[in-house]
Amino acid sequence: MTAAEATGRGGARSGAAGDTTRDVVILGSGCAGLTAAIYAARASLKPLLVDGHEAGGQLGLTTDVENYPGFPEGILGPQLIDRMRQQAARFGTDYLGGAATAADLSRRPFRLTVGGHGDVLTRTLIIASGASARLLGLESEKRLLGHGLSTCATCDGFFFRGKEIAVIGGGDSAMEEGTFLTKFAARVTIVHRRDTLRASKIMQERARQNPYIAFVWDSVVEEILGKERVEGIRLRNLRTGRVSETRLDGVFVAIGHIPNTRIFEGQIDLDKAGYIITRDGTRTSVPGVFAAGDCQDHVYRQAVTAAGSGCMAAMDAERFLEAQGH
Repeated sequence: MTAAEATGRGGARSGAAGDTTRDVVILGSGCAGLTAAIYAARASLKPLLVDGHEAGGQLGLTTDVENYPGFPEGILGPQLIDRMRQQAARFGTDYLGGAATAADLSRRPFRLTVGGHGDVLTRTLIIASGASARLLGLESEKRLLGHGLSTCATCDGFFFRGKEIAVIGGGDSAMEEGTFLTKFAARVTIVHRRDTLRASKIMQERARQNPYIAFVWDSVVEEILGKERVEGIRLRNLRTGRVSETRLDGVFVAIGHIPNTRIFEGQIDLDKAGYIITRDGTRTSVPGVFAAGDCQDHVYRQAVTAAGSGCMAAMDAERFLEAQGH
C-alpha cells in the first residue's frame, strides 16, 4: 500500500504545498507524528502531516501489538496506525504523501521541500521522523519481518515463550535484548561476527552469566530460513568458511538504529549518533522546532512513549504560537 493509498483509507483531506504558511507541519506518520496531529488538530491549528519515508513508522511493519494501552486483545500494527490516521483526520489534519528531502530552519517561516510536492512553509515544525532499525540486508528480511523476525525484544518477546531464538549483534543492544528474551525463550543464541563483544563490560558479564544464553562467534547470517515464518538461519564462519544451518523459531536483529534526521544536520543540535537533542520537553536548539518519538529517543523506543512525546510536542508548538501572537 502506498502512502497516498494509506491517506485515502484514513479519510483525511490531501494537503498541498504552496505559498500558504501553515501553523504546524509534522514530519512523520508513526505514533509520535499522529498523536501530535491529533492534539494539534484539536487545538484548531489545522496541521499538515507529511508521511515520511516509512508511512506508519515502525508500527506499519509490525504484526501483533499487545502492549499498547486500550487494546486488551491486541491489535495489528497497521490497524493501530490506520485508526490514529482516522482520528487525526476527524479533527482536521491534512496529509501529504512523500518525504521531506530538504529543510531550511535558518528563519521563520521554516521552509521544507517535500519530494513530488515542492516547498511547504510553516511557523512551527514537529519532527517525528523516527529511526529505522539497521537490518542485515538480506532479501528474506523483507519477507519475514513481523513473522518471526523482529527488531524489538520488548515489543515481541512475549510471542516466543518456550521457543528457540537467535539475537544478531555484539553491542549493548544485543546483550540487553538477549538478556530480556530469556524471560520467555527456552534458549537464546547470540550470533556475533567477531570473537569479542563490543558491549560494555557489565552488559557482557550479565549475558555471559545467564545460563539460557549461548554464543556463536566469528559468524554472519547468510540467510534467514522459512517461507511464511522464520524456521532457522544459515551461518557462515568467517574464520573457517564453514556453512551451517540452525533451526530456530525466531530471530531478533540488534545491530542498532539510524535516526531519520539527515536533512537537519548542521541546522539543529544532534548527538553523535544523529538523534535530535531536546530540552525542556520537546524543544530543540531552534525556537519553533520540536522533536518527538524515536528521532530523539534512543532509550525507550516504544509506541506508547512516542505517542506521549507527540502529545508534548503539539502542546509545546501551540504554546509557542500563542507566545508569538498566532
